[in-house]
Amino acid sequence: MKLNEAKQQFIHSWGVLGSQWGINRTMAQVHSLLLVASKPLSTDDIMEELSISRGNANMNIRDLMEWQLVDKVIVPGDRKEYFTAEKDIWKVATRIMYQRKKRELDPMLKVLNQLSDIEGDKRNADVKAFTETVDNIKKFAGQAEKTMDMMIKAEESWFWSNFLKMLK
Repeated sequence: MKLNEAKQQFIHSWGVLGSQWGINRTMAQVHSLLLVASKPLSTDDIMEELSISRGNANMNIRDLMEWQLVDKVIVPGDRKEYFTAEKDIWKVATRIMYQRKKRELDPMLKVLNQLSDIEGDKRNADVKAFTETVDNIKKFAGQAEKTMDMMIKAEESWFWSNFLKMLK
């Protein structure tokens, strides 16, 4: 398979995968293009490569920067803005987990906490079934939150443990 064909297949596949993460396909495609780029790309480069509008490119780049998956790069002597993606896949995964936790899990836990405190006779079968279900989901979501927090913090611990080893 030639490089250009492989690159196009990767961009397409990453776009499909991204939509399963809860982001739009174009955002994932911009990210994948920047992931495999050998040098920083301008908005014009991204627009041309993906056949998207300037507004679409700018909006998705801004979102990727908010997710801390893409950084703006200054190219000396050029007035255009250039962008590059974080290439460390562990960092990419932990940043995606952090964003998903913030956007999906945290709001769900907030709702579940509100639903746990309902009025009514706790011996009533309907009240009991409802509160048990909400409590079980809340426990599961709490465990998921702890696991995600542990994975997100693992990156920090790895960095500091290796940094301290270098100082010895």
